[in-house]
Parts: sequence; structure tokens; C-alpha cells
Amino acid sequence: MVYVLLAEGFEELEALSPVDLLRRSSVEVKLVGVTGKIVHGSHGIGVETELSMDEADWDAAEAVILPGGMPGTANLYADKRVTDAVRKCYDDGKFVAAICAAPSVILGGMGLLQGRRATCYPGMEDGMKGATAVRQTCVRDGKIITACGVGGALDFACTLVSALCGEAEARRVADSALYAFGK
Repeated sequence: MVYVLLAEGFEELEALSPVDLLRRSSVEVKLVGVTGKIVHGSHGIGVETELSMDEADWDAAEAVILPGGMPGTANLYADKRVTDAVRKCYDDGKFVAAICAAPSVILGGMGLLQGRRATCYPGMEDGMKGATAVRQTCVRDGKIITACGVGGALDFACTLVSALCGEAEARRVADSALYAFGK
């Protein structure tokens, strides 16, 4: 099970691109509402979530995905249930994926990037405490996957497919979406 956490003000493409490509790979993905059942993105698009934070089974999680966007990232970080879930996934050796502002605000704020390579939205690198900031669209360092923002959303999604289903599946899904992953 992969959980994508949504709070008011999330960046729509950063949240839904991984959902789309993971589901094309038959990965079970659930949208989790942190701030309600219907959560509005930073561009006013309302998304109906499938679970609340209290309904998610964190023991069954393979990965947690944290979209960026403002104030969505700040709203995620302000909720103790979110940081507890992220910490549990990290401590249990599950994948923790964050894009845009989330690597800096959430993962950096929690101290989870210490000694790792990571990327984030340009100009927010100082928040990635202890990380080596890399200027790439997406960076995987072990079980931590980070990406730069909307422009890296498909790379982020394909990297998640690769991590969970293998490189061949990531290439198959990318090809079906007419996306040149890794080329």
C-alpha cells in the first residue's frame, strides 16, 4: 500500500502524477486526507480522498508520498499525525518520497536527510539540513526519493514505479505515457 498525503494547498500535479503511474503499474495507492475528505490544491482543484489519516494502516505501508505546494507542505508538516507516520515509515525502512517544498520543509525539518543526497524546489536547499543538495529533477538515495517540483513530477512518479516494481516496469509505464524516463 502506498499512501499519498493531501493537505489544503497541495500541488496537484506533484500529488496525482505518482498516483496515476503507480496505479498503471497495479500498485495499490490511496489518497489520504489530512485536512478533510475533499482537499483543495494550490490551484483550487478539489480532490476527494479515499481515507483519513486515522484510517490509514501504517504497518501495511510500502511508501508514503508527500507532495509539495504551499501552503500544503506547511499544513502537512504542522500535523503531528503526518510527522508520526513519516517517522514510522522511515524507521521501518519503507520508502519516503517528497517533492518540491516537502523535502526541505518536512524531511529536512524532521532531520531525515542527514548524510543523504536530495533535491527540492530551487532556493529551498537550506532547509535540507545535513543533505548534499543535488540539482536534478529527482534523486533516489536508498529509501528516500526527492524531486524538484512540477517539472520533475513524471520523473518522480517513474522513480517511484522503479523503486516499487522494478526498472522494466518503470520503462513500460513511461513508454505507455509517452515519457522518456531515464533517456
